[in-house]
Amino acid sequence: METAVLIPIKAFGAAKARLRGRLPDDDRARLARWLAERVVDAARPLPTFVACDDDGVADWATALGAEVLWSPGLGLNGAVDHGVDIVAGKGADHVIISHGDLPLPADLPSVASPGRVVLVPDGRRDGTNVLGRPCDVPVPASYGASSFRVHLGHALASGAPVSVRLDPRLSIDIDTVEDCRHPLVVPVLAPVLGEAMPQ
Repeated sequence: METAVLIPIKAFGAAKARLRGRLPDDDRARLARWLAERVVDAARPLPTFVACDDDGVADWATALGAEVLWSPGLGLNGAVDHGVDIVAGKGADHVIISHGDLPLPADLPSVASPGRVVLVPDGRRDGTNVLGRPCDVPVPASYGASSFRVHLGHALASGAPVSVRLDPRLSIDIDTVEDCRHPLVVPVLAPVLGEAMPQ
């Protein structure tokens, strides 16, 4: 199994909008960059691709050794579907698609399972934090409200074996103040944000 990791990342300055007003803009951008770097680091040594439409993110990803998939105007879902086609064309037969805001992503490579679609929902069982699948299994990107339910439906309809992994670490993403206060997150996040840590 030749597995690649695909991480769509928006401009750091535009990220974490739900923390606006609770975290200064510079700190929000720094938080988004720090989270994304943890995800890229966790993806190693697998081939890692960053889908983006921002020059700053592209330069950052290149400096970390990830390959940039430029995707202006495609939106999140279009960028992911385009990215899967690109990584398949580069020889991957399996892809792990991960959000870039996971504070505890160390187990990311373990989501890959030969011939199987594996979905890791967020803690609310609403979003899809990580999705691993064979590149030739049709699970179109459907991020947005209730993406986990929609992705699960597509996966089941594909006929491939499907697993839902309720992972206590990979299910954590950072969108709200409550996410920042998660007991598993505070020890790693507090040293990064210091006095800016949202209360």
